[in-house]
Amino acid sequence: MTARSEKNQQMLDTLYLDGANALYLEQMQARFAQNPNSVDPSFRAYFESLDEASDAVKKTAAGPTWKRPDWPLDPNGDLTSALTGDYGDAPAALEKQAASKVASANPDMNDAAVRQAAKDSVGALMIIRAYRVRGHLIANLDPLGLQKSGLHPELDPESYGFTDADFDREIFLDGVLGLEYATMNQIMEILRRTYSSTLGVQFMHVSNPEEKAWIQERIEGPDKEISFSKEGRMAILQKLVEGEAFEQLIHKRYPGTKRFGLDGAESLLPALEQIIKRGGQLGLKDINFGMPHRGRLNVMASVMQKPYSAIFYEFLGGVASGAEDFGSGDVKYHLGVSDDREFDGNSVHLSLAPNPSHLEVVAPVVMGKARAKQQMASGTYRTHNPEEVMAVILHGDSAFAGQGIVMECFQMSQLAGYRTGGTIHVIVNNQIGFTTTPDEYRSGQYCSDVAFMVEAPVFHVNGDDPEAVVYAARVATEYRQKFGKDVVLDIICYRRYGHNEGDDPSFTQPIMYAKIGDMPSTMSVYAKRLIDQGDVTQAEHEKMVEDFYGYLDAEFDKAKTYETKAPDWLQGVWQGLSQPTEGDGKRRGDTSVSVDRLKDIGTKITTVPNSVNIHRTLKRIIKARAEKVAAGENIDWGLAEHLAFGTLITEGHPVRLSGQDSERGTFSQRQSNFIDQKTEEKYTPLNQLSDDQEYYQVLNSHLSEEAVLGFEYGFSGAAPHALTIWEAQFGDFANGAQVLVDQFISSAEQKWLRMSGLVMLLPHGYEGQGPEHSSARLERYLQMCAEDNMQVTNVSTPANYFHVLRRQVKRKFRKPLINMSPKSLLRNKLCVSTFAEMGEGSEFHRLLWDDAHYKPEISQLKLAKDKDIKRLIICSGKVYYDLFEAREELGRNDIYLLRVEQLYPYPSDAMELELARFKNAEMVWVQEEPKNMGAWAFIEPFIEESLTNIGAKNTRARYVGRKAAASTATGIAAKHKKEQQAIIDGAFAK
Repeated sequence: MTARSEKNQQMLDTLYLDGANALYLEQMQARFAQNPNSVDPSFRAYFESLDEASDAVKKTAAGPTWKRPDWPLDPNGDLTSALTGDYGDAPAALEKQAASKVASANPDMNDAAVRQAAKDSVGALMIIRAYRVRGHLIANLDPLGLQKSGLHPELDPESYGFTDADFDREIFLDGVLGLEYATMNQIMEILRRTYSSTLGVQFMHVSNPEEKAWIQERIEGPDKEISFSKEGRMAILQKLVEGEAFEQLIHKRYPGTKRFGLDGAESLLPALEQIIKRGGQLGLKDINFGMPHRGRLNVMASVMQKPYSAIFYEFLGGVASGAEDFGSGDVKYHLGVSDDREFDGNSVHLSLAPNPSHLEVVAPVVMGKARAKQQMASGTYRTHNPEEVMAVILHGDSAFAGQGIVMECFQMSQLAGYRTGGTIHVIVNNQIGFTTTPDEYRSGQYCSDVAFMVEAPVFHVNGDDPEAVVYAARVATEYRQKFGKDVVLDIICYRRYGHNEGDDPSFTQPIMYAKIGDMPSTMSVYAKRLIDQGDVTQAEHEKMVEDFYGYLDAEFDKAKTYETKAPDWLQGVWQGLSQPTEGDGKRRGDTSVSVDRLKDIGTKITTVPNSVNIHRTLKRIIKARAEKVAAGENIDWGLAEHLAFGTLITEGHPVRLSGQDSERGTFSQRQSNFIDQKTEEKYTPLNQLSDDQEYYQVLNSHLSEEAVLGFEYGFSGAAPHALTIWEAQFGDFANGAQVLVDQFISSAEQKWLRMSGLVMLLPHGYEGQGPEHSSARLERYLQMCAEDNMQVTNVSTPANYFHVLRRQVKRKFRKPLINMSPKSLLRNKLCVSTFAEMGEGSEFHRLLWDDAHYKPEISQLKLAKDKDIKRLIICSGKVYYDLFEAREELGRNDIYLLRVEQLYPYPSDAMELELARFKNAEMVWVQEEPKNMGAWAFIEPFIEESLTNIGAKNTRARYVGRKAAASTATGIAAKHKKEQQAIIDGAFAK
């Protein structure tokens, strides 16, 4: 063998052993484990040398119940399957297969010719596979031409033994590329056109052979060129004309004004149109979009059909619809919009979610919204119809590569309870992030590399080839509809102006922007292409442009007298709901339930079928719950929660609860699912209440706060009649999702006229467990409270918790609820309630009275009369029970304990009513948190105002609690105990 042939053979072997073939090797190893003689001797020797045979056998044995099945091995090992890299044999064995097939097809061929033909076949198959894996590396993807890529050695026929003399010889392909025979010239023409033109595809990382084969069949072959009818080409041109004209008109009339224009990425518009059109043909009825600033105004006008006059009105200084009468409003390139579009007789509802400047944070919100709509598609939340509703999320290249929430969303995409049947991710790839170049903002080959974690196919396409962009959008839509998985469309383009139009990008990218300055627009490039091929004349094209500019001028004139319409934010599923008014009083809603219903539901959720083998400890828990239900007393936190959920789902309100370990509950308090100890199957009592009940969905989320909270917020925004809850494992962990709280939960109603009834459960309470396991940062939520934007509670009894949950969906409006949930109180014997406190005539209490007076059976004290009370201690949450027990020990019957259950909206009427009972008493506020945290700074001025209003002797409350601190809590048990005792001593000091 010559040195060159040895090199070629080594290269062939290396192709099988590189990282792109990891799955192939794993499956060869699995086959080896089952039968060592079933694989090529070279692989057998390799696996034997690793001494891993026993481990491989173990891997193929029965695994845990959650183990996902491997793709089946192909027993035939034919040429086509070998080419996918998922199964087949080593090169030498593959050549034998090829020789056998060639000989069968050509019985008159001599042995030497058969061997040469087999060798040609294997070499051709190798280069075909190499293009499938690496063809994108030499594709013409950069419209600026700054990213130069030479010929990759694995894509060179010479590396596989082919010389110029071999290019016209027919090679047996056995149906690969849709051909039985082809010359190397034909093969290379197809491969370069398919994988290395203005479109580059990454899909060989997909492990499902069906998906991989579908993509190959969809794009490969002699008849698979990108082509459109003349009507289709003219439609693409029209969208480019619209996109460029809109941007240029604003650019000329408002030079330097921020608009975050689409200039340089106009191909996005026909791509989105294609997603809507093809999606409608494939059954989509609703598409939910999320996107950052770049091109947003153009998308709103050209795709979402927001009137141009409305956008021009905003440029003239007008206020977006609704904001002039309510709320703070937002800048024009943050707003949302919705409309219905019809293509080919298929109507598709479109909605673009409003979003802040935190570029990727809208992604999980859109996914959650899509999921809610999918569950509502058939009229009940118990079904899921992803074929009819889809999320399309647009990204910038820098943000897609850099923001961790993108990874969190991908990780969520195929999880039960969060899957949405696939999201189409469209990257508007500017090849720059503000002033940061790709080599500074990412480590991988492409900004899209994070999508590999879920094996999403990626279509890279040159933005200056609109037909390739639209074609890729069509294939991406078809893939999503067929396989229900995420797919990425990476439109590689450029940003003609700076990050915003007032920025000068030549400071930092002089070469790039010197090139861009000489670039004809995408519309000009495509128009010339159509003119050259005779689709349109120069004069016809100029008239298209002139006509659209004329239309925009007319719309601009309309903007001068544009009248905003009343906001439509309470239409559709929000029909019948309204904003709260001053006349709503205490705004409690009808949250009581008859005792008979409570007992009925309580009995059902504590009845376990004999077929379910539950844990012995859980048996005791369920038995204890059943006894409490029978007695109607000692209802603890977990049972009260289940009763709230059970009553709601039997009244037609779905309940969705998600968070880390929420099924069992972080503190083993919930036990929503009974896990069969033999099969690990789940039995959910709350879903066994009645045949016509709604759905209780409790989910253990992946270890994410930001994306999951965003998802649940989005779900709540599309499902106002469902109770949607996100639970933090510990309250402080919610700080990993602070952007969602700042930009959506606390402010969306004011900025974008978007209500939400989302509940955040945040475990809170000082028990010596350290900083992250003590404080839910109550002060942060209170600091954001204003304009009746949300509710913050620190509920301290199971009954009040029952009512506050039901209250969320039993009123005519929706507000987010932030509740400081307990930890130790989950099993505190004093923290119990009765059915009477949940039954007829009961309600949520914003303030709670002293149990020594209203529940004398639990106290040894006889409290003094109101006029004789020397000190009123006002507190909130778990510390009440610490104070209660301490007072019992001290015997101080002249001190009254008043609990604030709802901190915001501040219950001024109830507070003044209660404070008036103790006008002459000393007023003390007690909290566990440091002075610069907790509720003190927020509530002090409110208490002072209330005391002033009632004419109290003392109008200022004295503070008792931990001193100001940098850390929320100590993790040293002795220090915690000392601090807690100091609080008690301060509260009861004479």
